[in-house]
Amino acid sequence: MEPTPSRSAPAPRVLVVEDEPEIAALIAYQLTREGFRVETAANGDQALSVIGREVPDLLVLDRMLPGITGDEILKGLRATASTRHLPVLLLTAKREQEDRIHGLELGADDYLTKPFSPRELVLRVRSILRRAEQGGVEAGGRVLRVGQLVLDEHSHSVSMEGVELSLTPTEFRLLHALMEGRGRTQSRRRLLERAWELGSDVVERLQTRTVDMHVRRLRAKLGAAGDWVETVRGFGYRLKAPDGRS
Repeated sequence: MEPTPSRSAPAPRVLVVEDEPEIAALIAYQLTREGFRVETAANGDQALSVIGREVPDLLVLDRMLPGITGDEILKGLRATASTRHLPVLLLTAKREQEDRIHGLELGADDYLTKPFSPRELVLRVRSILRRAEQGGVEAGGRVLRVGQLVLDEHSHSVSMEGVELSLTPTEFRLLHALMEGRGRTQSRRRLLERAWELGSDVVERLQTRTVDMHVRRLRAKLGAAGDWVETVRGFGYRLKAPDGRS
């Protein structure tokens, strides 16, 4: 069993945005029981007010909210500098594959379909927070360089020719995987495992569309360096050196 959050430091603060009172209460109870600090919001306006006051460590966000939808909130968070890297666990009552893919495309770190196991919820929350911590806040992170493209693990930042790029957490992890494997072709399945940390059953369903879509967005944000991300037809992608050498 994983340990509860350390008592020597403030417990992670989780904001739960859910319009169904029974579900919100269940989530809050389960997370509080596990040692997290929990605040709830019943709609998008309340959620944005709470986040504006103090950005939480993680957001549990229902997609189908009255008024401002969860999708709209997520888009806004990813477009704002102060919340761009806020970890988000998306809740959805829709089980169709397209809906789950759409949540990941918007920038969610993970998702759960209703009804869900409270224990699974806790495990997903811990996993997302662990990935966020490993994503660059720990001391001693490496700096990866390919030409003028620089990725700093410690500051969780990416720059091209000295200009910082605005990447979502998923795009950052995808680029990190490509830069670590510079010159080597990586399958879509491998990139999904590295950038999304999804289970094998989900990987089988999502690999083509999800990775391809994120690579297109990443290429656009990389500008001139976007051409360095090569498509290996029928297999995956490879990041080449700007001079063409692997």
